[in-house]
Amino acid sequence: MQSDTPFEYKDVSAEAGSDEVTVINRKIAWRVIPLLFICYIVSYLDRINISVAKLQMTGDLHFSNAVYAFGASVFFWGYVLFEVPSNLLLSRFGARVWIARIMITWGLFSAAVAFVEPIAGFLGLSSATVFFIVRCLLGACEAGFFPGVILYLSYWYAPRGQSRVLSGFLLALPVATIIGAPLSGWLLLSMNGAMNFRGWQWMFVIEGLPAVALGLVVLAFLSERPENVSWLTRDQKSLVVDQRANRQAERNDSFSHALRDVRLWILCLIYVLYGTGFYGIAFWLPTIIQSVGVKSTFHIGLFTAVPWAVSAVYMVWHANHARKSLDRRWHTALPILFGGFGIIMSACNSDNLVLSLLFMSIALSGLMGVMTVFWTLPAGFLSGTAAAAGIAVISSIGSLSGILGAFVSSVGLDLTGTMRSGTYILGTCVLLSGLVAVLAPRSLYASGTGDS
Repeated sequence: MQSDTPFEYKDVSAEAGSDEVTVINRKIAWRVIPLLFICYIVSYLDRINISVAKLQMTGDLHFSNAVYAFGASVFFWGYVLFEVPSNLLLSRFGARVWIARIMITWGLFSAAVAFVEPIAGFLGLSSATVFFIVRCLLGACEAGFFPGVILYLSYWYAPRGQSRVLSGFLLALPVATIIGAPLSGWLLLSMNGAMNFRGWQWMFVIEGLPAVALGLVVLAFLSERPENVSWLTRDQKSLVVDQRANRQAERNDSFSHALRDVRLWILCLIYVLYGTGFYGIAFWLPTIIQSVGVKSTFHIGLFTAVPWAVSAVYMVWHANHARKSLDRRWHTALPILFGGFGIIMSACNSDNLVLSLLFMSIALSGLMGVMTVFWTLPAGFLSGTAAAAGIAVISSIGSLSGILGAFVSSVGLDLTGTMRSGTYILGTCVLLSGLVAVLAPRSLYASGTGDS
């Protein structure tokens, strides 16, 4: 809860040691991260549950692979259009109100996917058209959540300290799939026909409405900024604010200057290339597993969870190793390169479920591990409005990868009748991303290492 006592600045940075910073960071982590972690689990689950729903939904609604791919990718159109304004509005209205708004609206539209057919009948439109509209609106509503959280964490942590807390926050992605993929597969089977609704319809409703409830929890309990909380002492607040002020004094606070900084666009290029592989796998992994011969949707969900479980373990190790190391370049580039290698080798062994899952585990470990370092880099050279908009620019342009990833696999499947060809392209995109990370200027990585 927030404190009603006005905060008065007191410079205590010279008196504070690393032990005091550690105590403060632990306090912040326990108070701030758990709620955001749960929110991100629900967010990511609502984003990728379409991949499991496809196993049943496309047949019921008579959707082709191309229609599914377009519906999966149109979600990111809203992201591209609204992430920058969303982050600017978060900076203006505050994280508590804006993140709550995001969650409540995305929960409602996620549940609405279940009613595509009756809505289409009511409006006199095709089911495919309504599917596209609802998915686009879902993306528009959710736009800004992830970059908003990255911006929010920059209020509390120095860039180097963010890598560790990001590893905890980003664990929500594999956890969402570890829990969500088997749950979604089970719902497709067990709820199918209940009250005359299909299993995939129940899945969207059951997995969408928790976001609405969590939005209300965020509105009631999320702490806005260090200056406003009652659970930090006055000296602890001063230290956090002082560190933030020192960082901002040395970094770019102008959005126009940030747009002219080549480092921003290098991060965009890295993100869109490796994101193409990441989202391609996320949207098509259940279908890849089904193509090997696994028939039960519950078993498909269980096998889908395996690579994500492995990636969760690796994420924690990679974040801790990166935090202790001053070498940001290779902690960014190597996981991406391993990710591209894993995707390509998974395609080479697509007829063997065990080998395919092994190499997919390597791929997702690399792609998930790099996120814990990648998202600390913008705060190394951006602050204030520039950070709010710059992080959103990276995220929104990177969201184009969701469009590309969904279509690459679809086109490859339609042209060759197998998921293998599209998967090769996804792996190549990731390898190119790793090459860009290797060749990026030293200043991109050096700027994020000085804070503890």
